[in-house]
Parts: sequence; C-alpha cells; structure tokens
Amino acid sequence: MNLLALVAATDDGGFHGPSIDEFFPPAIFLAGTPFEINRIILIRFLVVIAIVLIFWLGTRRMKVVPGRFQSVVEMGLDFARVNIAEDLLGKKDGRRFLPLITTILILVFSFNITGVIPFLNISGNATIGMPLVLAIVAWIAFIYAGLRKHPGAFFKNALFPPGVPWPLYIIVTPIELVSTFILRPITLTLRLLMNMIVGHLLLVLFFSATSFFLFTATQTSIFYGLFGVGTIAFGFVFTLFEILVAVLQAYVFALLTTVYIQLALADEH
Repeated sequence: MNLLALVAATDDGGFHGPSIDEFFPPAIFLAGTPFEINRIILIRFLVVIAIVLIFWLGTRRMKVVPGRFQSVVEMGLDFARVNIAEDLLGKKDGRRFLPLITTILILVFSFNITGVIPFLNISGNATIGMPLVLAIVAWIAFIYAGLRKHPGAFFKNALFPPGVPWPLYIIVTPIELVSTFILRPITLTLRLLMNMIVGHLLLVLFFSATSFFLFTATQTSIFYGLFGVGTIAFGFVFTLFEILVAVLQAYVFALLTTVYIQLALADEH
C-alpha cells in the first residue's frame, strides 16, 4: 500500500484529519436550551475564573518591593499602559481608556493560549462568538470616544471629510461609511477568528498524523514511523508558532482598538 493510499484511509483505524466539526462540540450541560454549554464555552468560563484568580492573588497584598508573582502581574498591566494606551492616546486619554484596552489584551491572549494548553487544546476564540463580542466592544468604544470628544461633528466629519469637493461625496461618503463603521468590527472579528481556526487545524493535523504513523501505520511497515518523527517535529514547531500568534493577535487586537479610539479623538473630527 503506497503512502497516499495509507494516509487517505478512513476505515479500520485509518487516518482521520481535522474537520470543522471540532468547532461545534456536543453540549456538556443544559443541552437544547439557550444556555447550552459545550467544551469551548466551558474553556471560556475556566479562563475568566483563572484571570480573576491570578489578578486577585497578584494584587491583594501589594508591596512597594514586589515579589515575583506581583512583578509578573504588574509587568502585564504596565505593558498595556505604556506600550499601547499612553503611547497612542497620551497620558490623559490613555488612562481613561486603559481598563478597556487592558481587558481586551488580557482576554484575547488568555482565550488564544488555551489552544496549546494540554487537555484544553482549542482556543476560546476559535468560534465567532467571543471575537465578535470583543470587536463590537471595540467598535462601541470608538463611537463613544468620537461622540464624547466631538458630539456635534463626529459622524458628519467621518462621513463627509472636510476639504473634499462636494460632488465627490457621492463616492467618498459610502466608502467612508463602509470602511469606518462596518468593516472595522468585521475585520477585527475575522482576523482573530481565522488565525485561531487555522492554528488549531494545523496542530490537530500534525499530532493526528503523528499518532497514525507511529501507532497504526507501523503495523504495515516500520518505515512509516519515520514520518511520525517528522510530523511530531512539525507539531512542536507549530506549537511554538501558535504561542507567538496568540501573543501577536492579542497585541494587534488591543492596538487596533486603541488606534480606532485615537482616530475618533483626533482634532480633525
């Protein structure tokens, strides 16, 4: 039996590649109700509990000379404050929107990293619900910032940019409407969602192939064990890559949220 035929086999213990069904796991609790809880929802609950516990333990007894655990918590908070919020918005507006930006950064990273944690093995952002909620929150913050700073001119200047000859508004206004108020939450959602979906599928593919080559295909020929060594090596490399992606996607999501708020606060509005 050649390699392609062997890998394509799906019966009698054959290879089973990842499928989209993995992102729609069966219900664990409250099946058939609007409050149905499946594996991904449960992971989200666990992540939120872990975040609350970590920050409670890290901040309940703050010391002038912080211990190791307090230092790690403060490092994460300072990163959001210094490198994102205050860097783009300045100290005044940066501190005003810091709770939102920090929450988005920590939530996105925490939900992302579950994709490489043993026994969880899927990102809490691997289905559209959470990325969409976070994107809508970012979009609402953008609208709020603009209306608060420019209550009478925000929508007018966003849809009818000053200095454009009025006949061109026939073309410019629909473009600004779509790009500013519709595409932003959509692109935020899809960028995060698709990265988590693709990452999960790749990891499942590599480690499923490893199991197949090492424990099933070797019954046909010991030669196939070499492919198992290769797939587990690729799986390890992509696990490290997924950790990097988890960090970068959290940073990009928080950064873009801050950039949108900065644009809403700009004086030209």
